[in-house]
Amino acid sequence: MSVPTLILQGDDDQVVPYKDASLLQAKLVQHGTLKIYPGYPHGMLTTHADVINPDLLAFVKG
Repeated sequence: MSVPTLILQGDDDQVVPYKDASLLQAKLVQHGTLKIYPGYPHGMLTTHADVINPDLLAFVKG
């Protein structure tokens, strides 16, 4: 059984740079979907919930 995985990250994350984290995760996780948000910082789930929550819901609904 394969489980789709959504990998989200902002490209302006100063805590966990996306090139060191999410790009590698996307390569390692089978059936992963990578979504990079231009200009979004670390903590984007809080600061940009209006954009990210609908994306999460759409992914879960498939």
